[in-house]
Amino acid sequence: MNSVEDLDVFKLAHELALKIYSVTKKFLREETYSLVDQMRRAAISVGMNLMEGAMRLGTKEYRQFVGIARGSAGEVYYQLLVARDLNYISPETYQELRSGYDRVVQMLSRLSQSLADEPRSRQFFTGYDRVIQMLSRLSQSLGNEPRTRSR
Repeated sequence: MNSVEDLDVFKLAHELALKIYSVTKKFLREETYSLVDQMRRAAISVGMNLMEGAMRLGTKEYRQFVGIARGSAGEVYYQLLVARDLNYISPETYQELRSGYDRVVQMLSRLSQSLADEPRSRQFFTGYDRVIQMLSRLSQSLGNEPRTRSR
């Protein structure tokens, strides 16, 4: 994986967020700063937390943000229920979006579990550290002892 944007769960969450934006355009004007705003924020929070977590330095932090994304999907569940019961969305639209978020929650749970199963934290290196690492590997492959950096 090159980017969090390559994850199926990110793609689906993004697609659903766009649908939430489209559906909420039809809500009553009086809901603009209440239910509409909350639904949109929760919907985009799923993808935002996946992106932010992926940019963190360790697996543990990434997993924490996956959990937050899952919680945001849970918020959308309730907001969809309220929108359906107020007749802002049809039962069919409710079911379509609810099914999509069910899938997102399943995928987030699996992502979280796979991060928990990782043996150690992900590490990111600065450019200098990467060069040292590559030179060390090259030196070892040539049969030379790697030199240590003096300070």
